[in-house]
Amino acid sequence: MRLHGSRHPKDMGGAEVEALLSHLANERQVAPSTHKQALAASLFLYREVLQIDLPWRNEIGRPRTQHRIPVVLTVPEVQQTLALLDAGHLVHGLLARLLYGTGMRIMEAGCA
Repeated sequence: MRLHGSRHPKDMGGAEVEALLSHLANERQVAPSTHKQALAASLFLYREVLQIDLPWRNEIGRPRTQHRIPVVLTVPEVQQTLALLDAGHLVHGLLARLLYGTGMRIMEAGCA
């Protein structure tokens, strides 16, 4: 781990791993999935490769994944969008209604 010089991981402990994970989260601002992967790799290294028991492994903070709320149009917004498509070109409006109503993807409708 370059963050702690050239020390061998067997000479480091929970504080160093915690510092690495904090560095990733705070300075590098990596995604939670990247943070979890670094944690899993560190735990694997200590447990399986170095065969060192990690009594501190349950104390290491794990990032919370952000739940994304899907963006959904309201019924009036959908009606307005479809009306604008109908006004522009009848075929585009028909395809948009087909895609919206069936849940098909653009590729499935042959529009790509």
